[in-house]
Amino acid sequence: MSESPIASLYTYFNESAQILQKSLSVTYLEAVAMAGENLFNSRVVQNGISEPDEKQLDQLSGKVDLDKYSREEIRKAYQLAILKGMKENVQANHQMTPDTIGLFMGYFIAKFTSGRRALSILDPAVGTGNLLTTILNQLDEKEITAYGADVDDILIRLAYTGANLLCHDIELFTQDSLTRLFIDPVDIVVCDLPVGYYPNDAGAKAYQLKADEGHSYAHHLFIEQSLRYTRPGGYLFFLIPNHLFESKEAPKLHQFLKEEAIIQAILQLPLTLFKNEQSAKSILVLQKKSEGIQAPEQVLLASLPSLSNQQAVQSVMLKIDAWCRENIETDRNE
Repeated sequence: MSESPIASLYTYFNESAQILQKSLSVTYLEAVAMAGENLFNSRVVQNGISEPDEKQLDQLSGKVDLDKYSREEIRKAYQLAILKGMKENVQANHQMTPDTIGLFMGYFIAKFTSGRRALSILDPAVGTGNLLTTILNQLDEKEITAYGADVDDILIRLAYTGANLLCHDIELFTQDSLTRLFIDPVDIVVCDLPVGYYPNDAGAKAYQLKADEGHSYAHHLFIEQSLRYTRPGGYLFFLIPNHLFESKEAPKLHQFLKEEAIIQAILQLPLTLFKNEQSAKSILVLQKKSEGIQAPEQVLLASLPSLSNQQAVQSVMLKIDAWCRENIETDRNE
């Protein structure tokens, strides 16, 4: 029985990465990025690889024709190799946003921008780029200008390679996203909020949502920073912990959002997507305030059921579609 396209392409990434890892004494994740670069460039990365290994890589890459794979097949195969590397070398900042969440976010972005032909999108915690590319794969009919930033150089390299493999034009920055970003405000911000404390107390002083004492919450600062880089009337799609509005800093966050944004929707994701109830998350949809924009009569509140319950999922999606028809003004840009 022949391999599926995803399995076949994953085999290339995995076997090539293992050769590079052994030859160059690098981590598996770094080797995955190199394997992707090698495939994209259709040539062997020349970094002291021994001749036998170079021939092996040539044989592997020669078997792969990227034009025969869809963008989603390439993304999923590449994602599987990255996940393997993350399991081998676990780090707190090396986590990938699950596909299901990216698919939900892409669906809602399409709903909120249904009349838009061109969009600019920023992910200020882009990581490996999986969330951003999952969304971009769903917005093929739009002209997208995309940006991503992350402080981790290995993750940025993986995101860069993935964007090339998928032929997505994404401008990436290796930097602390809570410092100044050298981009113009965008139409859409997407972000799997990094939850935890921001260690740079001096940098946090530039934010309204800084803590009165001690370290500030990084996830609060990311919300404020994202609003800074969103155009008036633009939308923000955050993956948030369910306890976001229950912390000691929550009153300050409530007040800030009341002044700066309109809450459009809070969509609780199925608990089956997470290890336990404490790690469960929701999608928060905000709109940056602008003259002439009014809040919806009723915020969209929905709890998404397990995806295995197709009837329940269909019922909730019909409810969401009805809310979108009643509350989203079609905004067309020619």
